[in-house]
Amino acid sequence: MCALTAGSQRNRLSKPRLSIVYYLNALPLSWGFLRGSERGLFDLDFSPPSRCADLLAKGDVDVGLIPAIEYQRIGGLKIVPKLSVASKHQVKSVLLLSRVPAEQIRTIAADSSSRTSVCLLQILLRARFKIAPAIESHGPDLNAMLRRHDAALIIGDAALKSDSGKLFGYDLAEEWRALTGKPFVFAFWGVRGSVGLPDAAAFQRSFEYGKARSEEIVEEQTRQLELPADLIRSYITENIDYSLDEENLKGLRLFYQLAREYRLIESVRELEFIG
Repeated sequence: MCALTAGSQRNRLSKPRLSIVYYLNALPLSWGFLRGSERGLFDLDFSPPSRCADLLAKGDVDVGLIPAIEYQRIGGLKIVPKLSVASKHQVKSVLLLSRVPAEQIRTIAADSSSRTSVCLLQILLRARFKIAPAIESHGPDLNAMLRRHDAALIIGDAALKSDSGKLFGYDLAEEWRALTGKPFVFAFWGVRGSVGLPDAAAFQRSFEYGKARSEEIVEEQTRQLELPADLIRSYITENIDYSLDEENLKGLRLFYQLAREYRLIESVRELEFIG
């Protein structure tokens, strides 16, 4: 008997599989899948952003909260409309921390779980700071990163918990806004085009559930991350924007355009959304 691929076997025998990035900034989007009435719709996987994209590319999951740049690298994807992990101004969780001013940076250690942020950094280094330092992938340990490098790109919860001390700090969403005047979209739900979702509206319901219960998220994450409740609350209600509105779409399209100009991707394909 011919063996089925992992993706086809799963589609025939079980529920679609959803890969969730278990960072604080993703929890409002995922809260309904974790705690609400949407909890049983998918088999859940928990991965960092880069692995989430790899699983989706291989067909090991059907839907994933993917780094925005991966939409241009993984063929056949569609996007869940209206939802994203974005920032209109300052994001606080995508940081370039440096021992020297930006114009003096020669080497950077970049968090290995990030891909969109690395592309954003490369654009900002050239277009805003006018430098071209060497970038090396590294685990998210700030002290270790800065032992051998001038600066470190650190993202997610690790960035929120980082002690910048006397370091020079650059918030990448803020720097993007200064360069382009537009917000930045870091991630969104990517769906394999061949997958028929049982209930596409579940993504919006999951977010609405999380938004209505933001204090539950604050309480839980205050304990888990050992960060002040006010910081967590302001982060998920002010720093992160969960829409994929027209302003965010303009920022996303410009990001893709610049990524192509700087040869970070081979081409730009139009955004295609699930119905």
